[in-house]
Amino acid sequence: MDDINAYIETGILELYVLGDVTPEEKLQVEDMMSKHPVIKAEVTEIENALEAYALANAVAPSTSQRDKILNSLLTNFADDRTFTTKKPVVGDNVIAMPARQANFYKYAFAASVALLAASIVALYNMNKQLQQSNMQLAALSTQNQQISKTVSFKDEQLNVFRDTTYKLIKLKPTVHAPASANMMVVWSAAKKKVMIDMVALNMPKNDKDHQYQLWALVGGKPIDLGVFDKTGDDEADLKQMKSIATVDEFAVTLEPRGGSVNPTMSELMVMGK
Repeated sequence: MDDINAYIETGILELYVLGDVTPEEKLQVEDMMSKHPVIKAEVTEIENALEAYALANAVAPSTSQRDKILNSLLTNFADDRTFTTKKPVVGDNVIAMPARQANFYKYAFAASVALLAASIVALYNMNKQLQQSNMQLAALSTQNQQISKTVSFKDEQLNVFRDTTYKLIKLKPTVHAPASANMMVVWSAAKKKVMIDMVALNMPKNDKDHQYQLWALVGGKPIDLGVFDKTGDDEADLKQMKSIATVDEFAVTLEPRGGSVNPTMSELMVMGK
């Protein structure tokens, strides 16, 4: 039984059903079928499975294409000259073959054409399904890469709060901002990194013509650390600003979009030491 199972698992039976075997292999399979009912049953099951697959994935041809094929077949059936046959030699001891045998070849040819058409349709459908599967795999791969990047980014941000070199500086409102305005700046002098906690950002929304600009005051001199927005959309995570190692105080002003060379003091919103 192990030898029979090994023989079945070689794939020779599938090739036999598809007609993709040599004459020697064909005889070998048929011999094994006659000796082993299990192999014959396996061949029958493969034939039924292929037939079911072809029927399930069959695609109806267009009306014009179907009429064209049927008309071509009917024309061939009506014209015996399409299939040339040799005239039987009639002698005293020779009986002429019936003329209807030529029709057998015509019908056999038509059946072969139909089988070929069904095979082409099945192969087309299989190729289409394979392409769809490849597209789905590519989409899943892209999605996994995005998820991996997101997880890596989140982990990196968590490390910021684990790192004792970072300080959290709360910026409080000035007279030019609502009393509820405030924000959190995360700064590491050792790493020269400055970030804004966008989750805790509580600032009035800026319009499309303006942006908030973060400044570092060092010895009374303002240094630009970049611009950011509070648009009303769901903000998340930490936004990295320009690097700086020494800061006396942080401040935020509302400036024209793109930022200014010097801060507009009349638009000073929040400050924090």
